[in-house]
Amino acid sequence: MDLVHLRYFRVIAEVGNLTAAAKQLGVAQSTLTAAVKRLEEHLESKLLLRNPRGVTVTPTGRALATSACEILGMVDEMEERIRGLECGDAGEFVIGCHESLGAYFLPAFMSAFLAASPGIEIRVWNGTSAGVREAVIDRRVHFGLIVNPLPHDELVMVEAFRDAVALVGRVDGLAAPGSREEIESRLRNSPLIYAGRVDQCQQIVDTLRGMDLLPERLLTTGDLELAKTLVLAGLGVGILPRRVANYGHEGELVVMHPELPQIPDRILLCFRADAHRTAAWRRTKQALLAHAERIAPIPGERGEPGA
Repeated sequence: MDLVHLRYFRVIAEVGNLTAAAKQLGVAQSTLTAAVKRLEEHLESKLLLRNPRGVTVTPTGRALATSACEILGMVDEMEERIRGLECGDAGEFVIGCHESLGAYFLPAFMSAFLAASPGIEIRVWNGTSAGVREAVIDRRVHFGLIVNPLPHDELVMVEAFRDAVALVGRVDGLAAPGSREEIESRLRNSPLIYAGRVDQCQQIVDTLRGMDLLPERLLTTGDLELAKTLVLAGLGVGILPRRVANYGHEGELVVMHPELPQIPDRILLCFRADAHRTAAWRRTKQALLAHAERIAPIPGERGEPGA
């Protein structure tokens, strides 16, 4: 059944006259006559009866007119919604990232973005950087904040900001000012706390072993947050991303010594190359990158902002 024919019939039923309906619709009267005929043939029912003043709608015609109003109203609402999704600030997007990265990046971003974009819904998906990358490829995540990702033909990757994994300690304890020799001695004689599943942590452990600086007591945890909590408690030296070490406890944990091993990290915003780039999608992407640009330099080293 043709929606145009339904629109024609709705107007005919409202005005009760083919000539007046044709004038209102801006079409020839013969066009309306042909449309009514096709509807009657399709429904196998008489819809209109002619009278001296125009037309009379039959009972089946009244039922069709009522249904046409409902159907066309739904179609109009659907079209308006689709246009809003395509051109307006309406949509739902999933942002994926590691829990520790999200803990310092997402609160300020989401607070400002959701207030400025009430028509856009944001959901958060957490996992390892490798897991987030796969989720973006599989279309389960729209935007991924990923640490040192491997390239992929189906992904666009834009550098957002930088970090570094380093040896950190309490500024009023193991990382208190001192010569390199003093700090290395503290390192050797203190427990070393790190997340065993994080590659960069293991790389620093291997480097310390090669430098003959690896402590005898190694304390591995399942995640960065627990390692951070133990370091904050003064239990030992930690291997942590510097931004993770700093957020929520600004200045309490600092790099042990700038010449001790560090591994630079690049955090990239990733999305599919064939993503459906609605106005809301573009707004969300731009807001993520703008927030990344506002992030301060890497904190936690004496003499640097945030130390």
